[in-house]
Amino acid sequence: MQTMVLSSVLLIIFFAVMIGVGFYTRNMARDVEGFALGGRTVGPWLTAFAFGTSYFSAVIFVGYAGQFGWLYGMSATWAGLGNAFIGSLLAWNILGRRTRIMTQKLDAKTMPDFFGKRFNSDFLKVTASIIVFIFLIPYTASLYNGLSSLFGLVFEVPYWLVIAIMAVLTGIYVVFGGYTATAINDFIQGIIMLFGIAAVIIAVLNDNGGLVEAARRLSEIPADNWEHGAFSSFLGPDPLALLFVVILTSLGTWGLPQMVSKFYAIKSEKDIHKGTIISTFFAIVVAGGCYFLGGFGRLYGDKIAYNEATGKPLFDTIVPTMLSTLPSMVIAIVIVLVLAASMSTLSSLVLTSSSTFTLDVIKTAKKDMSEKKQVTYMRVFILFFILISAVIAIVKDSYPGLTFIAQMMGVSWGALAGAFLAPFLYGLYWKKVTPASVGACYIWGCAIALVQLFVTLSGTDVSGWGPVLGYIFKSSINSGVIAMVGGLIVVPVVSLFTGKMDEGTVDEMFTSFERKVQVPQKEALD
Repeated sequence: MQTMVLSSVLLIIFFAVMIGVGFYTRNMARDVEGFALGGRTVGPWLTAFAFGTSYFSAVIFVGYAGQFGWLYGMSATWAGLGNAFIGSLLAWNILGRRTRIMTQKLDAKTMPDFFGKRFNSDFLKVTASIIVFIFLIPYTASLYNGLSSLFGLVFEVPYWLVIAIMAVLTGIYVVFGGYTATAINDFIQGIIMLFGIAAVIIAVLNDNGGLVEAARRLSEIPADNWEHGAFSSFLGPDPLALLFVVILTSLGTWGLPQMVSKFYAIKSEKDIHKGTIISTFFAIVVAGGCYFLGGFGRLYGDKIAYNEATGKPLFDTIVPTMLSTLPSMVIAIVIVLVLAASMSTLSSLVLTSSSTFTLDVIKTAKKDMSEKKQVTYMRVFILFFILISAVIAIVKDSYPGLTFIAQMMGVSWGALAGAFLAPFLYGLYWKKVTPASVGACYIWGCAIALVQLFVTLSGTDVSGWGPVLGYIFKSSINSGVIAMVGGLIVVPVVSLFTGKMDEGTVDEMFTSFERKVQVPQKEALD
């Protein structure tokens, strides 16, 4: 009863703040650039937190932390550190400045819009929009995963009601305030996530006798080909599989439209430096903390739920089981933490989806569309995407046999990053990228994802495909990594043998990087 009261009070406060921000920022979302990008004047704290909260959702806290923590023990923390230093630090340093400069030069407001203008091709723009639409919707629906089991600890309410409340409230503040409302709420939600993760880790370790005692108990649990110590070791029981997890969850952010779009809105050079530090720190605490926490999941092996058919643990139940024995206040904080994480990512995804569909598909067909009408279309599609994702999540929960939805969620990350990472990265740095190579990378990334989807749904035994193909399609993690890394090879190779763009046109695009600016001597020597 005490837990329910505390949770209810915190949730009411949380919801009131979210809606208040939406109404407060509604005057900043009257035109397309204001609604989609916050007028490109968003400061470092808001941008960094928007990047981090779009990155980390309930999928990581409940799903990935439980799954990879169970499989790799304490070494799963490497995934969180990879997210911090590859997915955040390197992403900001390599993509941040050049993305901001070139997208402003091209007046590109979305990733497909960038492809269309950078490679002078409406076909590439519309195709990218369709890929975003197909693969971002199921990814959006996956954000609701884990909410059911967590809310079940406290409230006796139907799962569909939890989804409906979250969807309606997210829709209100995004529709009214656009990017600015999303960024401000992401900042608030990020603060909740930082303090929430720290509180949960301390509580779980105390529940198991402290860090040393918990690690000792974990070291006594056997693993395949290990008598003891596997789950408390530096690299865990399967270092190669862990490496693939690190690459997928870290490098993948470089090609996800909802992540890269945060760089479009940066205000100044100084903000890039600050944003890099803030974003990296946020990722170390949140992602590192989540995976570190999940590493102790096997200490609860006698309490979690298992699949009766396979005997394997239900990964989404591991973290909620770990939390079930904690004090009421900590559980209440976790409820708000997971809701905040899910709503922040949901708002980013639906804003990306609606902006992309409006600006890159509808406006391509209706070139004379007014700014006011474009914003109206974006608001309508935000509601549409939220509704579709909520319906998918409810249907998936009501009919567990619909594995197609679940598997689409699993391959969507790899498909998007596989199709977009290489063209976007090379497009910022290399003048000789050809439109044909971008199309080839689209095909490559989506084809790998669809083969993986077929293998998983059909239950095909890939061991007979040979050691290489068998390992690649063993899981969506492996195939996702191959899609991303392979794209980095496909684009330059195809570019060498296909028709080049007009040299003068490309040179004009890249002049934006050469424009002279004055800076204080403390930033650059004479």
